[in-house]
Amino acid sequence: MTREEIIGFFARRDEAWQRHDIAALTADHAEDGRVESPVGGNVKGRSAIQTIYIGWFSSFPDVKYLTEHLLIDGNKVVQFVKMTGIQRGEFCGLAPTGKRFEIQCAFLFFFARRKIAREIRIYDFTGFLLQLGVLKAKPSF
Repeated sequence: MTREEIIGFFARRDEAWQRHDIAALTADHAEDGRVESPVGGNVKGRSAIQTIYIGWFSSFPDVKYLTEHLLIDGNKVVQFVKMTGIQRGEFCGLAPTGKRFEIQCAFLFFFARRKIAREIRIYDFTGFLLQLGVLKAKPSF
């Protein structure tokens, strides 16, 4: 893919995130694609990847996803994202808290044949759980 094609791919992907279009997001992945995620674990195949999207949108039905930067190096792309939402559904077995979150994420994508062959999702999962009220932090001072 050219740089312009990659930029277009992520613009379309951002629109799919805003619509919560699970089918479009899943279709971006290769049939045997892999995702490594703090929440979803390490999964392989479109159906397993689709399960992650279904769970995410069920837990956070108002989630917003904003690409802040793209770093493109051949078939590798790093996407920096700000994600916000409110937990309205069960998340990782935890009852809805009704609390808002805002996290910065870095997603590393490897492309093959115009599809995402591998995606590595990186974000502060502990900080995320603190914002949801699942974990409590003890003041250090």
